[in-house]
Amino acid sequence: MTTTHATSDSDADLLRAMRGGTAAAFQALYRRHQGPLFRFALLRCGSPDTAADVVQEVFMGLLTDSLRFDPLRGALPHFLFGVARNLILRHEHPRHLELPLPEPDEEDDDAEQASERHEPLARLLSDELAEQVRRAIALLPPHYRDPVILYELHELSYLEIAEICQVDIGTIRSRLSRGRAAMAKRLALHRPTTINEA
Repeated sequence: MTTTHATSDSDADLLRAMRGGTAAAFQALYRRHQGPLFRFALLRCGSPDTAADVVQEVFMGLLTDSLRFDPLRGALPHFLFGVARNLILRHEHPRHLELPLPEPDEEDDDAEQASERHEPLARLLSDELAEQVRRAIALLPPHYRDPVILYELHELSYLEIAEICQVDIGTIRSRLSRGRAAMAKRLALHRPTTINEA
């Protein structure tokens, strides 16, 4: 008799079944988590090939249990994001140059407050600004890029992101705020000027 695994099965149930040798359980976990992981990796590194390699490496580690995930220590999606992030850091070219961000000042504070009022980035990705948003994300330093992607696109909490990035919540708040502000400035450069503004 073949056991099927419904989408309602918990990650913990699927992991137990997978570790017991049930291939369908691994397939269910893959279907559930591959999409979000690939989107994160693609936005994070900008290369579809690298993103695909990272996702494959994450799931191979899960399948062989070399990642040694412990369900008692946290949720599987957050663990997988953390593993993907670490793999991406290893894949990144050491001589990759990033544009420096200006030091915060009063204008930055205004931009940060303005960026708080912007609609979520997930909505922007589906409209005509998608390419500008992707470019703006790609230009962020990695330590700003991680919180922006995980918070805005994957709707994770500060605590969850702090666990994935292995820093404290205050650092995540600061990086998210500065990342949003930098993106708001870059996106403002691409905003078309109306007749009234000219």
